[in-house]
Amino acid sequence: MHIVMVEPEIPGNTGNVARLCAANHMTLHLVKPLGFSLEDKYLKRAGLDYWPLVDVRVHENVAEVLDAYAGHNMYYLTTKSDQCYADISFAQDDLLFFGKETKGLPEEMLKAHPERCFRIPMVEAARSLNLSNSVAIVAYEALRQLRFPQLTGGIGISNLT
Repeated sequence: MHIVMVEPEIPGNTGNVARLCAANHMTLHLVKPLGFSLEDKYLKRAGLDYWPLVDVRVHENVAEVLDAYAGHNMYYLTTKSDQCYADISFAQDDLLFFGKETKGLPEEMLKAHPERCFRIPMVEAARSLNLSNSVAIVAYEALRQLRFPQLTGGIGISNLT
């Protein structure tokens, strides 16, 4: 599974996502421009001592990711969709795209692939959830569907549907 953060702005969110990726054998893709340095102390603190466990790949732009992973399923998480993330049938090497904290994913990306856009349900008055929380929600649904591959306690779990 691949988590793609497009132009993340807040180092703590990215550090939290890096830790989630480390704990779940997920590749973390960071698409520039980043709103912080990869040496940022808040980024490092949020990721704790998990950084050596994270497969982090930095990309110059979204096109670089799309080209490198052509043929993979790509899903775009946004508040601008009526489709629920829980309706995705995930596969092992899918890419989950999340946009920057202040604006989300670029409109042109969403308009080009409306069938691949999904949201996390929430009350209408709520603008959005925290980015790292959103990544965790969707990532764990994908892992649940895949029966938690290569994770402690994941093999043989039969009571999860």
